[in-house]
This record gives sequence, structure tokens and C-alpha cells, in this order.
Amino acid sequence: MTSPTTEQESLNEDSTAIQEVTPKNKNFLASTYDELKLVVWPNKQQLFSESVAVIIMVSFSAAAIAAISRFYGWAAEQIFQLN
Repeated sequence: MTSPTTEQESLNEDSTAIQEVTPKNKNFLASTYDELKLVVWPNKQQLFSESVAVIIMVSFSAAAIAAISRFYGWAAEQIFQLN
């Protein structure tokens, strides 16, 4: 492992590394901004209706999982006489 002999060489290497990262970050941010301009954002009606649909599906899924869990709990009590 080699190390620079003077502090100046160390500073030059660090500044070179920083200069290489900065243009990449600017390019990334510009690309991200360009992509966000292409997104079709939903209007209030779409946002509301899709949110309601998600809430209904999550509620349905939670109810189905709870029903299955209760059924298996009941079946285990019947089989193993847990009471």
C-alpha cells in the first residue's frame, strides 16, 4: 500500500475524486428531472377512486386472512381438544 509523500499530492488526489463525482450527480439529477416531467400525474378524481379501491382491497384481504386464521384456530381446538 503506497501513500503520497506530500500533503499536496494527497489534496490533488482528493480534489480529482470530487471533480469526477460532481458531473455524474448533475447528470443524474438532470435525468431524474427529465423523467419526472414525463410522468402522467393523476387528477383528484383518479386519486380518490384508486385510493378507495386500495382501501377496499386491503380491508378484504385482512378480513380473509382473519377468517382463515380463526378457522384454523377452531380446527386446532377441535382436533387437539385445547379447551
